[in-house]
Amino acid sequence: MDRKVSILIVSATLAVGIIAFMLLRVWGDLLVAVGHWDPIFLVPAIAFSTAGWWLRGARYRSILGKLGIRAGLGFSTACVLVSQTANLIIPARLGDLVRIFILKHENLSGYPTGISSIVIERFFDILTVAILGLLVLPFIPGVPPWVYQVVVLPLALCGGFVLLLLSLGRLQASYRAIARILALVLATAAIGLLVLFTIYGGPIWISEILLVTFAIFALIIFVLSKVQATRRIIARINTLTIRMLGEVKGASLSLGSILGLSCLSLVIWATDVLTTVSVAAMFGAQVSLAVVVLAVVVGNLFKAVPVTPGGIGTYEAAVAVVLVLGSSLSGAAGQATATLIAVSDHLVKNVITAVGGVLSIRLLGTWVVDAIRDAFRGKRETGA
Repeated sequence: MDRKVSILIVSATLAVGIIAFMLLRVWGDLLVAVGHWDPIFLVPAIAFSTAGWWLRGARYRSILGKLGIRAGLGFSTACVLVSQTANLIIPARLGDLVRIFILKHENLSGYPTGISSIVIERFFDILTVAILGLLVLPFIPGVPPWVYQVVVLPLALCGGFVLLLLSLGRLQASYRAIARILALVLATAAIGLLVLFTIYGGPIWISEILLVTFAIFALIIFVLSKVQATRRIIARINTLTIRMLGEVKGASLSLGSILGLSCLSLVIWATDVLTTVSVAAMFGAQVSLAVVVLAVVVGNLFKAVPVTPGGIGTYEAAVAVVLVLGSSLSGAAGQATATLIAVSDHLVKNVITAVGGVLSIRLLGTWVVDAIRDAFRGKRETGA
């Protein structure tokens, strides 16, 4: 069996398994709840989720504009919707490659610039989500330490990425630069993790495993930089990396970019939170806004780890856990309600995504289906 097909089957099975495990205990309640979904709350949830995609399209258009690519709002929104729809069925977030193929097909950019646009989008998403989580944590008493680690770690990684961009001018376009880049990323990650374990505590064996892992990676980087046969490959990768990071720096670190993209990202995630608020109200749950924000934050941070296609299963599990931990949804009934909210919330958002993706494929052309297939296969051209 093809390796990519095997990965898809394993990740999809894992997603189905997580959802099935969560729903087995509340299946009867779910059927009753779905049968009594109230349009008064369902319609706003759909409206907020739909508005969020148009806002994501507007932000992506802004990002493309800062990279020197002129695109309309409809085209930019379609690019985002198609790639996210592909991510619902393709593991490891390979659906993001579809966006790169679309830009290439329309002669708007090469692959490095397409990748740069996605890196910028992901950076502002992760940064905004983590900051929102950090802001609401003081308003939720009794939150376990692991929640702080989940929220603070992405902020540390974003800080390391900014330091990398700021030090980009000191890096030379040679094979040694890639070693410096990776060394800086590893060092930042190591320091961030050690600070987290120092502040919030954690099993000592985890920190030991992390330190050994970082040491092994550092050794591999050092050895590869000394092997003549790998220098040409590393030099080519490094040239593309330096170019992409330069584009990311120029498009995202100016004052106008930071303010504009940050404000758009904040509004985008506000619509995501309001979708969840509407779904929670549909089940009559008395959950504070701070708890809903934290649930969405933790759910999306778990979803960012490409374990299952579209984060299906991991998102629902994380949202349900946080709703139970941070609210009055305790006991068997509370856990059932939290599960129903989490599953329904993700279902509404994914249905809107899938419908928007299908309409976007019709807008862009059926050739996009081939692009999705190429993304699944990891197909790339060597030219920029």
